[in-house]
Amino acid sequence: MSTYVYGITAVAHRSLPEGMGGVGDPARPVRVLTQGELAAVVSDAPEGLRPKRRELLAHQNVLSEIGAGGCVLPMRFGSVAPDDDAVTSVLAERADHYLERLRALDDRVEYNVKANHVEEAVLHHVMALNPEIRALAEANRQSGGGSYDDKIRLGEMVAEAVKAREAEDGAALENALRGNADAESVGPESTGWLANVSYLVKRATAEEFLAAVEQVRTDMPHLEIRLNGPLPPYSFVEPGPAEPAGITAGGADTGAG
Repeated sequence: MSTYVYGITAVAHRSLPEGMGGVGDPARPVRVLTQGELAAVVSDAPEGLRPKRRELLAHQNVLSEIGAGGCVLPMRFGSVAPDDDAVTSVLAERADHYLERLRALDDRVEYNVKANHVEEAVLHHVMALNPEIRALAEANRQSGGGSYDDKIRLGEMVAEAVKAREAEDGAALENALRGNADAESVGPESTGWLANVSYLVKRATAEEFLAAVEQVRTDMPHLEIRLNGPLPPYSFVEPGPAEPAGITAGGADTGAG
């Protein structure tokens, strides 16, 4: 039977609770494979596993339980190896890399911050700061709405100004939070958010980071800010492959989404 991999940790890590279950229905018992100084938290891999809410939560719950006892390098949902021997072989082959990452990420967690504009508020900002847009909008209003070309021109000007504001606000948000984190990882731009950034934060200074997020909310009320965390450090397992060679990952990422 294939082996499902949740994460990699140090062999000295606190042991898992008795009878802990993972993915699958019924939940597959979670166990630990060791190799040298490393350990992999695994279970048997159920057939036909899909990224349904129950399974994603089961994966996340196992990682949360591991993370409560020490540093863990999380695998993405759906990471499967051919068998237990394949997992321990990779632990042996890549021991230096995983031990370095465990040291670098020790006692740290990830917070993901996403932001977008509150539409009405950002339009107010754009109008207030751009005299040319204000003048054209007023001219259109006084002429009963303006010509077709004037309406198109106004729409293009507003869209361009909003796009520029998105870039400015995204950079301002990152700058405001950067000093409260050890590292940051910028998510893909195609997410529909003007900012999508994961921050690596020491557990001991997490309150300061959270306070900084609240200060940004106060200083930039025209932003909708979504905070997710604390999470295992999904975005900081690198440098190096996010999962061991020979372990295939499918489904969905349960991390900074």
